[in-house]
Amino acid sequence: MRLLLTPSLSFFPSLIPTPTPNHSISSLQFPPHKIHNQFPPRRCSARCASGFDNGDSFTAKSGYLFELSATEADSLADYSISKIAAIYFRKPLVVARRLFQTGTAFGKWFALRYLDARFDRSDDMFQIRAAELRKILVELGPAYIKIAQAISSRSDLIPPSYLDELSLLQDRISPFSTEVAFNMIEQELGLSLVEIFSEISPEPVAAASLGQVYQARLRRTGQVVAVKVQRPGVQAAISLDILILRFMAGLARRAGKLNTDLQAVVDEWASSLFREMDYNNEASNGIKFRNLYGSIQDVVVPLMYTEYTTRKVLVMEWIEGRKLSEVKDLYLIEVGVYCSFNQLLECGFYHADPHPGNLLRTSDGKLAYLDFGMTGEFKQELRDGFIEACLHLVNRDFDALATDFVTLGLLPPTAEKEAVTKALTGIFQNAVSKGVRNISFGDLLGNLGITMYKFKFRIPSYFSLVIRSLAVLEGIAIGFNPDYKVLGSTYPWIARKVLTDSSPQLKSSLMNLLYKDGVFEIDRLESLLTESLRAKTDKTLVKLPSEGADSKMVMKEILSFTLTEKGEFVRKIIVQEFAKGLDALGLATLETAAARVPFSTLFFPSLLTEEDLVNLRTFQRLMLLLSGARRKEDFNTVDRKASPDQSRIAYTEELSLVLNQFDSIQDILPILSIITELPPESQQQLLQLPANLIRQLISRASARTIRKVFL
Repeated sequence: MRLLLTPSLSFFPSLIPTPTPNHSISSLQFPPHKIHNQFPPRRCSARCASGFDNGDSFTAKSGYLFELSATEADSLADYSISKIAAIYFRKPLVVARRLFQTGTAFGKWFALRYLDARFDRSDDMFQIRAAELRKILVELGPAYIKIAQAISSRSDLIPPSYLDELSLLQDRISPFSTEVAFNMIEQELGLSLVEIFSEISPEPVAAASLGQVYQARLRRTGQVVAVKVQRPGVQAAISLDILILRFMAGLARRAGKLNTDLQAVVDEWASSLFREMDYNNEASNGIKFRNLYGSIQDVVVPLMYTEYTTRKVLVMEWIEGRKLSEVKDLYLIEVGVYCSFNQLLECGFYHADPHPGNLLRTSDGKLAYLDFGMTGEFKQELRDGFIEACLHLVNRDFDALATDFVTLGLLPPTAEKEAVTKALTGIFQNAVSKGVRNISFGDLLGNLGITMYKFKFRIPSYFSLVIRSLAVLEGIAIGFNPDYKVLGSTYPWIARKVLTDSSPQLKSSLMNLLYKDGVFEIDRLESLLTESLRAKTDKTLVKLPSEGADSKMVMKEILSFTLTEKGEFVRKIIVQEFAKGLDALGLATLETAAARVPFSTLFFPSLLTEEDLVNLRTFQRLMLLLSGARRKEDFNTVDRKASPDQSRIAYTEELSLVLNQFDSIQDILPILSIITELPPESQQQLLQLPANLIRQLISRASARTIRKVFL
């Protein structure tokens, strides 16, 4: 049986031969390699093992780094800067050679860029210099490639020529010797290839910074799988480069008097990189990721075969697809946003390396996640703090945002809160004024640099990985929709979580958001409810709903949400404010009736307070919100210094606005018709609301009577 590989539908689809004029990419096939029972024994010289004959420029230029003893290599199984330093303290010549290699490579490139600028030929040489930079990164190895991958998805930040070249680093790096790879598979698994696979591709279908991938078929089950084999020498090379980068980070912090612990940031990144080099760890991460998120609609996570996995070899289910960045599928971006929301703010376990090569659109239109070597944990208190910061940012509560920055570790507790609040207002006011759906990371980060330095901001080690996981999605989407904003797509899920979460901290945050100085902020509740209704990933709902959306549908969704168990907390708030409004409505009715009696102001003092007027206005807004209608006109503001007669006239006008909010019975009928469409559980909750309202009205009337009599 022949194993045919279609490059446009492969596990890593971008590593394919250049098609000839007679062959399109979609029809091009790799020659299969059939494993026979008499698989010939392989012998490999040191030269072959190093990959010099295979065009592996990393090994050719940096192979001297691989010369570690077995004991030294074993000590680098886990990240430990002290162990790395101890090894290379005994190898000063290797360290000096690496410093010279790195310095001359980048120095020459920057010198050429400088000369291009001096001789006014930068535009002509742009593409050439981009290709040269990619070549330098490949020769220097995985540590530098990983840094380049982190920015290769930001088409809004990177010039197109550089973006094209850096994107090749995702899975088009020169492979190492297949002979070496097959020997490693047999050595790691303790079995011959013929015992494990019935077929395997003769060459890798993709090669990345840490390893390369072959397509194979398991002999025992017939399942088509991807076989990932680690690149020789990566651990030694990465270890020395991290040691150098960490030293440079310390120098940069001291020279720039920075508040961020750059060495801790390097340590966090290095730790995740070392975990990524252990394929056992990647398999465990993949299994956990599949269990947590594999059931999300239109999300695919490959199955891991742990019985065929070691530190250097990983076997997983073969996923066919194309890079998400190569197909204009905004729906899958929304699916990715929803999945990222679940990763970061629901479960706290997230994919920390979601570059475009690790996100595929499968042949049946689903989003596939690959490569689980680099993952992160987002603690509960940080998740809640992140949600609160988003809420306060969108609602322009910059005083609370300053407190959130302390919670998230971005600001020291000793920072001057008032000064920080003023600075944040100046930075974010314009960005937020465009509305939540138009906020981008670029807007938020625009002028933050100077403020971060002034107020001793620091970047926690976890923060860069979290922001990157969202920034990559925005970067992919911007490639075919320049107006896309990932925060605008994430906020509806944040709004829904705040409205439904049982966390005491988030409930407290919601109360603080909705009640400012004891006054209910109906605008904020309306905004949260409206945004939460956009928290969907249905293909038909990817586009934002029009302003003229069906009011009956809006009404039904709001009622359906508030009458569920998850909407209980919000329902209590609405019922409480509704009771206040009905109470104020009753007082306003009495006030209006009294106004018709001559000289009533001499005998009956005004019953309405300023708080009652606010409650009356809130009542009107709640009626409009729950009915899906629009506000026809705003209330007039009553002048508290006006005469009693003038005030009562104003109260009469306000009361008429409430009572005449619906033009006729026809405007109320849709509300009544929706009740029959609600689920039985919601209808049961609705039947209990009148009793709750009556209890609260009696309580308010009793409290007011006591105040009048005894106070």
